[in-house]
Order: sequence, then C-alpha cells, then structure tokens
Amino acid sequence: MAKTLSLRLDDEQARELEAIARIDDVPLSGAIREAIAAHVHARRADQEFQERLARRMAEDREILEKLAER
Repeated sequence: MAKTLSLRLDDEQARELEAIARIDDVPLSGAIREAIAAHVHARRADQEFQERLARRMAEDREILEKLAER
C-alpha cells in the first residue's frame, strides 16, 4: 500500500533535490523516498531521539490505558 503526500519545498531545496535525482538517475519520488529512509535510519540510531521516543510511548500508553478502562 502506498500513501500519496503533498510536499512543499522552497525553490533552492527543490532545485537541489531535482539535481540529486538527475545525477543519481532516479525519479524525484525515488530520491525523496531515499532521503526519508536515511532520515528514519538516522533517528533509529540517535540515542537522544530514542530516549524521547520512550518517554512519548510511556505517556501515550498511560492515556490509552485510561481510555480503555470500562
């Protein structure tokens, strides 16, 4: 399943991304997917991000458990 998203870039970002896609000989959408995958990979390896993630999960778990109470 794929999800279609709309993305706004400033002119310089768009030109840079288009140039990267042309140089790598990939579609623009492929360059965007590769950039997103690299960003997600970096976040998974980032200890500070992982700590914030754990805190958010704990906070969300608390409210979700409360909402599930009958």
